[in-house]
Amino acid sequence: MAKRRTSPKADAVRETEATSYLHPEARSLLRPDVGTQAQFKKKQPPATYRYDSSLSPELAWDGQNSARELGEWLLARIEEAAELPPPQRFERPAEFRGADGAVLLRVEGLVDAVEQLKRLSKPFLNWTGKAERLSFDVPTLPLFVHERLSTAAVLDSVRSKKRDKQVTMYDLFGDAELPIHQQVLKAYEHPAGWTNRMVLGDSLVVMNSLVRYEGLGGKVQMIYMDPPYGVKFGSNFQPFVRKRDVKHGDDGHMTREPEMVKAYRDTWELGLHSYLTYMRDRLLLARELLTPSGSVFVQIGEANLHVVRSLLDEVFGAENAVATIAYKSAVGAGAKYLDTVATYILFYAKNLEALKFHKLYRVLELGDPGATRYLLAESPAGEVRRLSLEEQADPSKVPTGWRPYFKQGLTSRTGGDSTSFPVEFDGQQYRPTAGGWRTGEAGMKRLIDANRIAVEGNRLTFKKYFDDFGAAELNNVWDDISGGIKSRSDPKIYAVQTSATVVQRCMLMTTDPGDLVLDPTCGSGTTAYVAEQWGRRWITIDTSRVPLALARQRLLTATFPYYQLKEPARGPAGGFVYVRKQNKKGEEVGGIVPHVTLKSIANNEPPAEEVLVDRPERDDKITRVTGPFCVEATIPTPIDLDGDGAEDSGVDPSEYGSFVDRMIEVLRRAPVLQVGGGATVTLKNVKTPAKTLSLSAEALVEATAPGQKATLADAAQESIERSSGGLPLSLRPVAIVFGPENGAVSEKLVFEAAREAYAKSYSHLYVIGFAIQPNARELVQSCEAAVGVPATYVQATPDLMMGDLLKNLRSSQIFSVCGQPDVKLRRAAPKKEKGQPDEPQRFEVELLGLDVFDPTTMEAKPYVGSEVPCWMLDSDYNGLCFHARQVFFPRTAAWDDLKRSLRGAYDDTVWEHLAGTTSMPFEAGEHRTIAVKVIDDRGNELLVVKKLAEAN
Repeated sequence: MAKRRTSPKADAVRETEATSYLHPEARSLLRPDVGTQAQFKKKQPPATYRYDSSLSPELAWDGQNSARELGEWLLARIEEAAELPPPQRFERPAEFRGADGAVLLRVEGLVDAVEQLKRLSKPFLNWTGKAERLSFDVPTLPLFVHERLSTAAVLDSVRSKKRDKQVTMYDLFGDAELPIHQQVLKAYEHPAGWTNRMVLGDSLVVMNSLVRYEGLGGKVQMIYMDPPYGVKFGSNFQPFVRKRDVKHGDDGHMTREPEMVKAYRDTWELGLHSYLTYMRDRLLLARELLTPSGSVFVQIGEANLHVVRSLLDEVFGAENAVATIAYKSAVGAGAKYLDTVATYILFYAKNLEALKFHKLYRVLELGDPGATRYLLAESPAGEVRRLSLEEQADPSKVPTGWRPYFKQGLTSRTGGDSTSFPVEFDGQQYRPTAGGWRTGEAGMKRLIDANRIAVEGNRLTFKKYFDDFGAAELNNVWDDISGGIKSRSDPKIYAVQTSATVVQRCMLMTTDPGDLVLDPTCGSGTTAYVAEQWGRRWITIDTSRVPLALARQRLLTATFPYYQLKEPARGPAGGFVYVRKQNKKGEEVGGIVPHVTLKSIANNEPPAEEVLVDRPERDDKITRVTGPFCVEATIPTPIDLDGDGAEDSGVDPSEYGSFVDRMIEVLRRAPVLQVGGGATVTLKNVKTPAKTLSLSAEALVEATAPGQKATLADAAQESIERSSGGLPLSLRPVAIVFGPENGAVSEKLVFEAAREAYAKSYSHLYVIGFAIQPNARELVQSCEAAVGVPATYVQATPDLMMGDLLKNLRSSQIFSVCGQPDVKLRRAAPKKEKGQPDEPQRFEVELLGLDVFDPTTMEAKPYVGSEVPCWMLDSDYNGLCFHARQVFFPRTAAWDDLKRSLRGAYDDTVWEHLAGTTSMPFEAGEHRTIAVKVIDDRGNELLVVKKLAEAN
């Protein structure tokens, strides 16, 4: 239906406020901010998950799998229970224990033992390593909040009006704003309000954290998984924010993120065998998280459909399979035989008997599949004719008031004496041609009185009108939609993006507003986007920064219909409003639709009413935006943060030792460090220090190397040694510390290493890492003044993590200085009007550019600010979590949809700022510190922090 047009004048005065759904009744345990990880003491050991035992029908014994032992134990229990009197139950449950004493199985009696033996002996899918791996361990890591985001907060930051004092900026972010000591003490104990969540990390580790730290086991209503369809790297990941054409086997298209590379290597090392292990582990955790009424949807291609279905049968039980859904996701590519154009969704319940399920209906038009039989039409005066070919091709040409119908059978194959009576109609007598009538004598009279009977040949039929119920129940073949991305307001932004309609149908079938949904494979954020649209709570996870960067933009700039709430005080959990209503043509267009049937007419009953869950009442005067959400991450730091000799992350200490050994070996082979300005430092005699507490390595450098304070005598001695070939006595000792393999360099790591380097008289400290925290970078820059030894941070290209996966691992220039964003902080010109009091001093930030390291060319390329995909400003940075108060997408139309929806509420200059490189002016905050976060094309995040006192 076309929307009513408004006049330009009306648009100009309209003041539309953006609102979002909140979830006041939902609670989650407090997670600490990222800056508090060094004080976090609530460590937990790795969690062990056991697989269900699988046993081949011949009861094969392989020396590893305890399945035969369990089978024999069950047979013994069956014999024991068979001798008991009915109901043949044990006095106490019999327990089967593993070698470690853990209870693996309990049986109550004969029936229970027989069922377990049947399950044990079912056919199963086998693959390399399955029989030898009876359980798996997952590090139990806390989640730290890195960012808080809110479209409402961004709009509030740039508005000219004053905010209601009842609502603080932290309220808009959904932040409890607790001091550091309370964050540390109350973390994972104190219940807080609900905020939707985007998590960076391995899905297995994150799901384990949700179970172990937050107690979310049994609380997730729906899980949607869109895992890699196969084992080709290019088919699974997108390494660039603005580039979707990914090629398998092309080093230039290989992501350089250590987390992604590790996941890729671990997952596909043995091809399909590793893939199956990867999937089974995550499905098992998914089952742990689901509510008893919950469901899981796994989207998969044809290549591995059969094996993934077998996995789901094993983990969830074949008895809990609901359906295999198929939809068209591609166009024919000219295959030699049959083109493969379908994608499949495997739909399983945690417990089929308890499954929450809402029927979905597809609204039909005449001529649609399921509505092709309505070829007759009846006028208001009772005239009957066949629809013309033109009317069949274009149902809008059917005259108003004419009701299309078809003649439906009036008999049933089953029938008795009460339904085989004769019927007088139009002077003729009719009997059922087979079985009996579908109603009794009283019902048949009501059908005749309602003008619902027609004759076809020698039999009576029921006139079924199209408007009796113009919808068809959805089945498992979704041929009415395509997996393609068609929405202009929500375009394709990711290489393997799923259509929102596909996810929407799965979500509406199995959840209610306010329910929690989880997506362990975030990708472009479609599940989060759909959940936000339909008032569901959501958590989405990805191992890669690129999809999270794309999903962040998609959610921040999205607009949604505002569905009316039944109980506004409860938020979406109170449900949406559904009403019955008709348009001018008498067509049902509401969310409640009457379903007229032969039975309802014959029994003189009001028609049943079907609720179309995708048709709640809308309020088009309200613009709805994404509610507050946060970005979290696991931070596995394989070092002893507390100095108590205990490893703090669940990472095996021997793995960290091997990482340091590998890095030292790399330094020996590639000893040239790029330290900026075209200068290099060459390390000599790289080795492990004899005795050390914090340092990773030591080396020698020339006295005149950059960063060294060489005297004239030092330079002369070095020249003599070079020309004469004498002993290199002028070389200076330098210290080296490596950051963690899977985390960022911390301030504490830098401080401890610098203190030791100073005490041992090293001339320089080189801090080498894959990422660094902003406060750690500040310490590096001021290290000589603060600790007494100069320091340099050196960025290690993540190619080092890829080893055997890259065909051309360059051995030169693999260490370089990583450029900070070039940011200008200045005082904004006052906006004083005549007769008005002086306004507080305001500030503004301009992003000038940054240097981005290209690992394929091993060069740092300068980018101007307008070329970055995204940058964000926290105008009152607290040194911990980054609150995105202003978010900018230079040279994109990301904010355009919201701009159109809120026309008249904000000046055009606001949107120009949010699409540019200069912030809106802002007043000083409590901390008098700002932070700018820049996201480059590979999703890398670079943070710079400045005090307002530095403003020009």
